[in-house]
Amino acid sequence: MSDEDITLTAGDAEVTVRPGNGGRIGGLRIGGVELLRQGERFGCFPMVPWCGRIRDGRFRDGATVHQMPLNSPPHAIHGTVRDGAWRPARVQSDEAVITYDLVEPWPYPGRVTQQIELTPDSLTLTMSVETYGSSFPAQIGWHPWFNRNLGGEDVRVGFTPAWQEERGADHLPTGNRIEPRPGPWDDCFGMPGGVDVTLTWPGQLELKVASREEWVVVYDEQEAAVCVEPQTGPPDGLNTLPRLVTPLEPLEAATTWTWRRL
Repeated sequence: MSDEDITLTAGDAEVTVRPGNGGRIGGLRIGGVELLRQGERFGCFPMVPWCGRIRDGRFRDGATVHQMPLNSPPHAIHGTVRDGAWRPARVQSDEAVITYDLVEPWPYPGRVTQQIELTPDSLTLTMSVETYGSSFPAQIGWHPWFNRNLGGEDVRVGFTPAWQEERGADHLPTGNRIEPRPGPWDDCFGMPGGVDVTLTWPGQLELKVASREEWVVVYDEQEAAVCVEPQTGPPDGLNTLPRLVTPLEPLEAATTWTWRRL
């Protein structure tokens, strides 16, 4: 199977999928306007088998402590699958399915499957992690880089979280939940009814990021882009709130982005 870019189209929407570059969405164009920041590290990449930072790169599974590479010293960040090449499993004009087999440094064998479905006014990303052997803790998330500016006013971020995870000096949650504070943010928020964040480029476009998951990280500390990251648990969640992948039950999550012109 090729790892060349895949282009999906529906109406005036066009998506570029890059299996060979970490299974990321390389571009999302609506009426020819690019919504995602361009570049090898940007677009929208999958965060698997963990999201955000792991404290000191270490997580415990029972009595065993595993050490991940410190790719954001002193922590490990955003999983391993964004660094590998995925394989296309099925490609149609408006849908693609790509897979990735977990390899070292992740200590457990398993497979990640990502489905990308495009309609004229929505993009749905669905991901699952399954094990080939023993059960293991994991997380699923997405890290989109939305352009702050599409040629008019800067984007506005609207959401009503139930709480904000207090962030320590090490950028990791302290375990305390606090009242949501104004940005700028590199913070995790709880939305028990499901992630629901609206990005508005005034006079141009409104895009809603939704997910049944209840955790979202919002990152808007860079000038070029704003990130809205739905995920199955908070940063350092492999240690604090692990979700288990078992032979009988894979870990699954999805996010849908819907848009309309203003």
